[in-house]
Amino acid sequence: MSVTLDLMRHGEPVGGRKYRGQIDDPLSEKGWAQMRAAVGDQAPWTRIVSSPLMRCRSFSESIAGRHNLPLAFDSRLQEVGFGVWEGKTAVEIEQETPGTLARFKADPVHARPEGAEPLAVFQARVAAGLETVVATSQDQHVLVVGHAGVVRMALAWALHIPLQYAYRIEVASASLTRLRFSKGHASLIFHGGSLPGQ
Repeated sequence: MSVTLDLMRHGEPVGGRKYRGQIDDPLSEKGWAQMRAAVGDQAPWTRIVSSPLMRCRSFSESIAGRHNLPLAFDSRLQEVGFGVWEGKTAVEIEQETPGTLARFKADPVHARPEGAEPLAVFQARVAAGLETVVATSQDQHVLVVGHAGVVRMALAWALHIPLQYAYRIEVASASLTRLRFSKGHASLIFHGGSLPGQ
């Protein structure tokens, strides 16, 4: 009895790189191309679970429809709330409060932007969402479409990585990370890749 989860980060949204958080921007054309390239014509999954935000939702609906796969949305898989940083680029944040991004990256647990979701709260909701997926997917291969923060929290939860180190994990646009759960233990099969052959 095992469960395989493919965690996929969305591609580039309209507006490019920024601390988007829960702002609901759609995928750009580049973002669509990135996600299509990562999976090609393959669909090895038994079902799909997605963040409801448009940059994840649209691709999930497209691939589920194309391959006739069951699709569910789970709000627990939304990106972290970034508070006052939402919608701002790194350059804008640095101009307003120099050094703040370096402090955040060094200590993402305590050096959070004003109004941001606490990191432990974010991890707990992502973990709860993924625990539900694992518990209801025995001997299945599930695609989870989410966000960079969701992938980081999933790895921290599954592999017992301390939260203060979670933002050392780079998560590229439209990349896939595969976890396998068996007998109560998680294994990392690959991180930051695409489906074999892509």
